[in-house]
Amino acid sequence: VANSYFLRHYTSQALAFKENVQETQISKLLIANRGEIACRVMKTAKQMGIQTVAVYSEVDRQQMHVQMADEAYFIGPAASEKSYLNMDKIIEVAKASGCEAIHPGYGFLSENAEFAELCLGNGLVFVGPPASAIRDMGVKSTSKRIIKSSPYTPGYHGEEQSDSRLLQEAKKIGFPVMIKAVRGGGGKGMRIAASEDVFLEQLSSARREAKASFNDEVMLVEKYVDRPRHVEVQVFGDHHGNAVHLFERDCSVQRRHQKIIEESPAPGISLSTRMKLGEAAVRAAKAVGYVGAGTVEFVMDPEQNFYFMEMNTRLQVEHPVTEMVTGTDLVEWQLLVAQGNPIPSNQSEVNDRLSGHAFEARIYAEDPDNDFMPGAGLLTHLSAPNATPNLRVETGVRQGDEVSSYYDPMIAKLVVWGKDRSTALRGLLRGLGEYAIVGPDTNIKFLQRLSKHPSFKLGDVHTGFIDQHNDALFPNKDGKIRPRVACRAALAYFLSLPQPSGGDPFVDCSDFQINIPSPTSVVLSVDDCDITVVANPCENGDYVMTVHDRDASTSSVYLSTSIDDVIMKEKIVIVPGTMGVRNAEPDTIHLYPTNGDESVKFTLKLPRYVTQSAGGAVSSGDPVAPSVGNIIKILVEKGEQVAQGQPLVAMEVMKMEHVIRAPHDAAVESILVDVNEHVEKNTLLVKLVKKE
Repeated sequence: VANSYFLRHYTSQALAFKENVQETQISKLLIANRGEIACRVMKTAKQMGIQTVAVYSEVDRQQMHVQMADEAYFIGPAASEKSYLNMDKIIEVAKASGCEAIHPGYGFLSENAEFAELCLGNGLVFVGPPASAIRDMGVKSTSKRIIKSSPYTPGYHGEEQSDSRLLQEAKKIGFPVMIKAVRGGGGKGMRIAASEDVFLEQLSSARREAKASFNDEVMLVEKYVDRPRHVEVQVFGDHHGNAVHLFERDCSVQRRHQKIIEESPAPGISLSTRMKLGEAAVRAAKAVGYVGAGTVEFVMDPEQNFYFMEMNTRLQVEHPVTEMVTGTDLVEWQLLVAQGNPIPSNQSEVNDRLSGHAFEARIYAEDPDNDFMPGAGLLTHLSAPNATPNLRVETGVRQGDEVSSYYDPMIAKLVVWGKDRSTALRGLLRGLGEYAIVGPDTNIKFLQRLSKHPSFKLGDVHTGFIDQHNDALFPNKDGKIRPRVACRAALAYFLSLPQPSGGDPFVDCSDFQINIPSPTSVVLSVDDCDITVVANPCENGDYVMTVHDRDASTSSVYLSTSIDDVIMKEKIVIVPGTMGVRNAEPDTIHLYPTNGDESVKFTLKLPRYVTQSAGGAVSSGDPVAPSVGNIIKILVEKGEQVAQGQPLVAMEVMKMEHVIRAPHDAAVESILVDVNEHVEKNTLLVKLVKKE
């Protein structure tokens, strides 16, 4: 796998690392991270009797990981480069609080070789691999020179980085090509160039994103494999030269080159391929003297030929699916190995543990209908499925918390296990149906449609799955509202109002007339489509309603209705609006069916005089900010003539770059924002004058 030079190189560099940890017992641990992964590490550390120390930025003071820790220390402003990436400050806190070790989680400093060395130099255990392994396996071009036995996709990994050279190499490879940051990860700094015409634009965008995320803009260019699968292998090494794999995960279904749903084992892979994948991954780990949890990633073609892609030298977001099918706690393994202990199980024992199938679905604050644009805001209501031996909810937020625009918008990870893939998939769908979130847009309904898709049920997955099945995953909104659903929303609303003395929610005294039943109506709106629901009391009392007790933990109401002899039970969340003239916000009614159907959000229609007086100057076709973020580049000038689709402004939204384009041919009348300016969602960025 590696020549003798590399083996000598890593063996010598690992000795000091090994000596530092063999005598160290961890009694107090600092977690240099936030949110879900910080809570995950703390949970296992507490079970092992290890005290935990959290760090937090100014916007995270009330977050769940801060309250869960035994101690917590402020480390700086919201911007990650001034807080969670502030290496010196984190080391200072670790030493001042008496910690023996630092767990980096994932993201932030988890793959930073300088930080690993800084820990070592300050007598602290870095719960992760040696800095040498991070440095060389973290650079894609270097890792592919080290891992010689595994084939990799043809491409250019050279040092010459001029635009002309990279374009020249792309032509040699043949379009389409994949442009990747050599220090990239999480889909950042990655673009597909389908043709020569868009190559330089995509290259420029990838470089800016890589610079912002990794402070490095070196790129490699590779052939884009048709219908590729993203298959990765969990590996684990220790200070005694042992290394094992814990089988593979399929992470093929992605958006923006980022994983959205993962599973283990990978569907449809032969036993022979599974064994070859595991063996190749272990050889890669041993080649660099790897210690701790890591993931070796491969691209697989439809014939199950696989090609080495990269190694992630950290615990992965999707590690719980591996834990579920192998019965392990990988964080516990990390902490044991960091103290100099051997891996708790050998390969034979791991092989015997493989059981069943597991899925992980990432619940994000994002808008799938707007190119999965990340979102932010208050979690007005949040209720999740109850944990069981076969279902886990990994999260770092609660009802009332904010999803911050400064960090990753993940709300939670829903992890389920079943005796086989179909059983696990049914459990996933049930868990998604039990989620109820009011606040930022989420991807839950999209995940439900994805999990129900016939091709996904068959395991026919690849990285282009979402694009291939776009019509089914993003159905056109035909403006039709199912009458029964609208009736249930109206009933929920009527029952939420102050009840009259007689206790009948349909009695409206304002329309009272002797001996004439008084109808009550409400106008609801879904996706800009209005529907009027009228409740007209009948003498024979044909409607039946039952209201269950409030669930104190979630502030939700369960409503059971019988409409046309169909009995339904749903969780109801009603969010009161505001009626200010300039900032009018209507009541919203959220229905979460218990039968697995998609949730529905209704908006109470405001009176016309309110909407007219609260009108704005921005129309739906204007170039506006798709989410909260920072302006990183202005791509046009005042007075310039632009064509439809031409890039106008580049924004950074949660560390991802988004380009706002001209909606039509026009002239640039004025530019309303500046570089580095922080803007809110729907802020008008450029004022255009449409060509006649």
